[in-house]
Amino acid sequence: MLDINLEKQILHYFCTFAFSNELFDVIQILFLISTLILGITIGVSVIVWLERKVSAAIQQRIGPEYAGPSGIIQALADGTKLFLKENIVPSQGDSNLFNIGPVLVIVPVFSSYLIIPFDHNIILANLGIGVLFWIAISSIVPLGLLMAGYGSNNKYSFLGGSRAAAQSISYEIPLALSVLSVAPQLSNSLSTIDIIEAQSKYGFWSWNLWRQPIGFIVFSISSLAECERLPFDLPEAEEELVAGYQTEYSGIKFALFYPASYPNLLVSSLFVTILYLGGWYFPIPFSFDSINVEWNPIIDEVSSVINIIMGMSITIAKAYSFLFICIMTRWTLPRIRIDQLLNLGWKFLLPIALGNLLLTASLQIISL
Repeated sequence: MLDINLEKQILHYFCTFAFSNELFDVIQILFLISTLILGITIGVSVIVWLERKVSAAIQQRIGPEYAGPSGIIQALADGTKLFLKENIVPSQGDSNLFNIGPVLVIVPVFSSYLIIPFDHNIILANLGIGVLFWIAISSIVPLGLLMAGYGSNNKYSFLGGSRAAAQSISYEIPLALSVLSVAPQLSNSLSTIDIIEAQSKYGFWSWNLWRQPIGFIVFSISSLAECERLPFDLPEAEEELVAGYQTEYSGIKFALFYPASYPNLLVSSLFVTILYLGGWYFPIPFSFDSINVEWNPIIDEVSSVINIIMGMSITIAKAYSFLFICIMTRWTLPRIRIDQLLNLGWKFLLPIALGNLLLTASLQIISL
């Protein structure tokens, strides 16, 4: 965090060179957005590389190794190739829906990162309804998939988009009920920072994972279904629908679906960290602030920086630990049928999540 006097000096410096305060605000917003997009791009590249390497290890293969050290920039090479491919629009399809579909898929996913705290002060928008904001904007993604499938004028694409909408509706309700069991009941707040602060007293013993094990399982399964990961990738099942709603897409528009899929998986893993794993707090309570060095304020600043770096590192480590489980699940379990998918959501997860919410609320009322 910049000092207030330093911010005033920077503002005065820009104003002396004919820059208004409004323009400075616009520049600051653009800088934050650029930083966010860069961070998401690096995170997605790591996920793609990790998934390819883990899947190769499971199948006793080598995996990517030529594009960069150990194949670390293979995702960048694939993105560059897709960016240079020809962009084809179906002649008999609806071009407006066909073009808007990928945008409606990727924009809500990137907007979800606005409310994710990597440390107490490392957050772009600390909203009082942060968790509900994520649930609300994530419900826009199936609309984009349905528009992409319908605008393609292809039966496989339309069936894939319809499956995506049905799957999202089926698993969004248990996911929201699991969030409500944690946020208003245990943390008395919908803010992501307040939810993490409520888990900061006794290290990992204060994690919501131990107080909400049923909610954690329901949330994990529902988030995998929302991200359309195996065994829940029915909207793009290749042996049934060629590529689902992606069938008619090529070039950069086809590539946009992948920056929407992997960041969505990263968002879900970060929310698992926020809701159940204590966020940026170390499993064993420790802070450099406990070391009192009044004679040297420079060490105080250094300890604050180290605390921020450790908080961000712990958050990312917890998120990628859950991501590793998701990757192992993809390459371990077979794909289920569409009737099994809907039965799991409506007949099992929904009653369990609703019962968990009622039980949590009853215990909270009794403890008052």
